[in-house]
Amino acid sequence: MDRTELADYLRRARARLAPGDVGLSAGPRRRTPGLRREEVAQLAGMSPDYYTRLEQRRGSHPSRQMLTALARALRLTDGERDHLFHLAGQEPPRPGGSSDHVRPGLLLILDRLHDLPASVMSDWGQVLAQNTMSVAMTGDHTGMNLVRHWFMVPGARNLAAPENHEQHARAHVASLRAVTTARPDDPGPAALVAQLLSASAEFKALWAEHDVVVLRPSPKRFLHPVVGVLDLDCEVLLSDGHSQQLVVHSAQPGTQTYERLELLRVIGLQDLTHSP
Repeated sequence: MDRTELADYLRRARARLAPGDVGLSAGPRRRTPGLRREEVAQLAGMSPDYYTRLEQRRGSHPSRQMLTALARALRLTDGERDHLFHLAGQEPPRPGGSSDHVRPGLLLILDRLHDLPASVMSDWGQVLAQNTMSVAMTGDHTGMNLVRHWFMVPGARNLAAPENHEQHARAHVASLRAVTTARPDDPGPAALVAQLLSASAEFKALWAEHDVVVLRPSPKRFLHPVVGVLDLDCEVLLSDGHSQQLVVHSAQPGTQTYERLELLRVIGLQDLTHSP
């Protein structure tokens, strides 16, 4: 781990970003350009004290998960992310497999979707990033796998309308089947399938049917505990190679769901303001 070079690299990466580049408000006038240390820490989901120690060449070795979060927070490209890993004494993620590193282009779009629930997901169900509206609608699922969540976590289906449960379950299984067929050597999806086959009889039965489907945009009904029923359109933007997806939910102006989304936006902003 090259503490000096790592600290310099983090400072320079932070200085080149403006708050608006990452979906944050600029707030009061700033004495120096770029993001504040506490803002990078917030985006990466780590303590401001730990991030400060990294920039001051005093931090302990960051984990691979933490480096991935920093690369996402600082909007690094694949090459820049690999350099960050090398400075920290870690091997970068190997090419050809699944990556938790969100492409900067998808994050750029996500940061600008202030009034619509949007998230970035891998093609095998990993939630890689969410905006404030997405968290307000479904809760914070960043780092979670939605297929595992659906089949293994009690209460995971509460937000989905009961009449759509079977459809969602089949779509999850068939999409995962398509990914494991396309990338048989990718350890992430393969391990998930093995876990679900041993833990969920429902998953095992659906897996045996050998259906394959690619995620398509479709209407979705959410049962939100605060604002009520949300009938939403779902659009999916695929990255190069289709390994990551930007999923955006919207409602037609003038509808009851549109008004409820506006209320949800206010609730989400309030929660963000009041959070520590």
